[in-house]
Amino acid sequence: MTSLRIFFVGGLISFRALFSFLRPEVYIPSMLVAPIFQILLFVYIGRSAGLESDEFFVIGNAVQYAAIPCLFAMTFTIGGERFQHTLGYILVSPAPRLPLFLGRALPVVANGFFVAAFSLVVGGLIVGIHVPASSYAPLALATLICAFSCTGLGLTGAGIGLLMREQAVLANIMFGVLLIFTGANVPVDALPGWMQSVSNVLPFTHGIEAAREVADGASLADVSDLLAIEVGLGLAYGAFGYLFIRGAERLSLRHATLDRA
Repeated sequence: MTSLRIFFVGGLISFRALFSFLRPEVYIPSMLVAPIFQILLFVYIGRSAGLESDEFFVIGNAVQYAAIPCLFAMTFTIGGERFQHTLGYILVSPAPRLPLFLGRALPVVANGFFVAAFSLVVGGLIVGIHVPASSYAPLALATLICAFSCTGLGLTGAGIGLLMREQAVLANIMFGVLLIFTGANVPVDALPGWMQSVSNVLPFTHGIEAAREVADGASLADVSDLLAIEVGLGLAYGAFGYLFIRGAERLSLRHATLDRA
């Protein structure tokens, strides 16, 4: 019961306290307005260049924009403890580490899903794309899985960020990589070979492909392999991030790196 309380209650409290974007004057323009303009930018670039359909860019950018809440929230809700001078109290507490750190990911996934879903609905309405009603549930599931996998990457970024002075720089770089490499605006098979190799091990690549296919009428069974890969990537990145955080904790016990970084 203690671990469950730490996972659910502690994770929610930490998210509310440390993710500074939750202030309405920051959250609305950053999380709800900005993705719409990103969608419109690439839709009109695509129209001018005659590349892909509006649906291609709406789905790609709406799902990919979940990277903002997932990367930044995961980074700030862990790295923020250091800047608030509370990280030391957490590390000396007897609380089990697994629910302590992974519990912070649950509200991040929920927020990332909400931002992506909002962007998809509003962007689709503005541009005027049509998605069959039978695709709503599979499309929502694909979006949720993408938010989950990117949160795993965010946990890795949070672990690395514990050893850096400025974590926002790392999160911005990761966002740019996901925008370029995951097929959000350029089909993956049109990328150079080395970029395709990188894209195959990044969150979003398989999830965006699955989302586009179900929006075109494919069933959930048709994209189950793509979604399974996306889930696997999220678990792998999450596990790596957790191990990195524990490693940073052990390193700090010997060299006080978390105090000096």
